[in-house]
Amino acid sequence: MPRLRIALAEDGVLLREGIAGLLERFGHDVVASVGDGDALITAATEHEPDIVVADARMPPGFTDEGLRAALILRATRPQLAVLVLSQYVEQTYAAELLDSGGGVGIGYLLKDRIGDVREFVDAVERVAAGHTVVDPEVVRQLLSRRREPLSRLTPREREVLGLVAEGRSNAAIARALVVTDAAIAKHIAGILTKLDLPPAEDDHRRVLAVLAYLRGR
Repeated sequence: MPRLRIALAEDGVLLREGIAGLLERFGHDVVASVGDGDALITAATEHEPDIVVADARMPPGFTDEGLRAALILRATRPQLAVLVLSQYVEQTYAAELLDSGGGVGIGYLLKDRIGDVREFVDAVERVAAGHTVVDPEVVRQLLSRRREPLSRLTPREREVLGLVAEGRSNAAIARALVVTDAAIAKHIAGILTKLDLPPAEDDHRRVLAVLAYLRGR
């Protein structure tokens, strides 16, 4: 993976420094480290990073400042990769963020569910490479807005769908669920059919197709 230039926005000083140190330990450069949305916009404009990693809620209101800053940056520079970290699912802005830039280079992870630092860094790298990475809980809450079609899915298919939306390959999903690749391929084919989505061989296009469905497109 090429060395990334990262702009980081997190109001908690200890957490911000911890994330910055972690990313640098894995060989990346944190070119800006700020504590609010306005500072993030300024820093990203000045430093032109490869990716922005931002907390969803920051000063002054601690509501959705980070998400709105990310949306402003994507509006002015659609190719800028953005990974949002949050304690909650901000459904309206999450959907809008996933729509931005054609859904390319976007991530939305819940802080409390990040349990492995390597997986976090991997998510940063995948988003920077143009992929879409979404926490399964975000998917679940988006799914809750479209209950009727999802009643067609079995519990196992819903589980697989959540992993698909994370951007995982068939092999990775198979390892996570301790089943064969062929079984996962069959589940995914069934999911796409039941949700009236076109077949997609490419992992990234498949994720975008599922997220488009979740957004009601």
